[in-house]
Amino acid sequence: MPMQNQIDIAAFGPEHLDGAVALSRGEHWPHRHEDWMMLQHLSEGVVAVDADGRVVGTTFMTPYGQDYAMINLVIVDKAMRGLGLGRKLMEHAIALAGNRPQRLTATQEGLPLYEKLGFVATGTICQHQGKVQSIECPDGIEIMSGEDIDGLKALDREALSADRSRLIDAIIKCGEVAVARRDGKTEAWAAIRPFGRGEVIGPVIAKDFETARSLIAYHASSRAGRFLRVDTGKETGLSAWLDAIGLPHGGGGVTMRRPLSNNLAHDGPKVFALASQALG
Repeated sequence: MPMQNQIDIAAFGPEHLDGAVALSRGEHWPHRHEDWMMLQHLSEGVVAVDADGRVVGTTFMTPYGQDYAMINLVIVDKAMRGLGLGRKLMEHAIALAGNRPQRLTATQEGLPLYEKLGFVATGTICQHQGKVQSIECPDGIEIMSGEDIDGLKALDREALSADRSRLIDAIIKCGEVAVARRDGKTEAWAAIRPFGRGEVIGPVIAKDFETARSLIAYHASSRAGRFLRVDTGKETGLSAWLDAIGLPHGGGGVTMRRPLSNNLAHDGPKVFALASQALG
């Protein structure tokens, strides 16, 4: 699939990982080789390669069954901007999504393109990160057991109206999950895993603010002085508390959907923190 200026667009493969890591570092994104590998495992992607074989653009489509797809890791090398490459990569990602509705987390730079492609803003993500302070371990939170897996997948499905089982399996494999139970039933959960400069806490799935905060505190309490990141929606009310425990607000993005869904709010469990801005 040739492009102008001898740019080719091809399916993303393992041979493109090193170039993709270099590309994201050029944007000051924290993604490690392992973070790209996890996304590749869960996704389909395309890559733009120049005449010298250098990776100059990427994008992934991460499907959650047929329910919806996350479009993510949309990066174009600074020297290649203004040539329509970003739009071309997005068109390939949208084609990969097929009939699935699409979601993404946009940077301010990407907003105009996504709006032209029919994406509508739905919210704001606040990125909190830093070296967490020493905090007490809350009561009522435990490390998950094998018997919790079906329950936490069901809670996630209810919160997002989508089947993210493959994502959850991948997170369990590389990270740690804490749960809150009531009468022996899993009622909320939060994961932590290595990511970027340290670890990321998310997803956090809970019905109320207090439980979500306790789940985050459980993970943070054993990591005083270590670098943690939490990506949370502005509407969750967690930002002030995260600032107070040493994780200041330092960036974020705009959540967008195509087409706009009518069921953005419900009374069940909610997403208090994302797995990542790429994965939702």
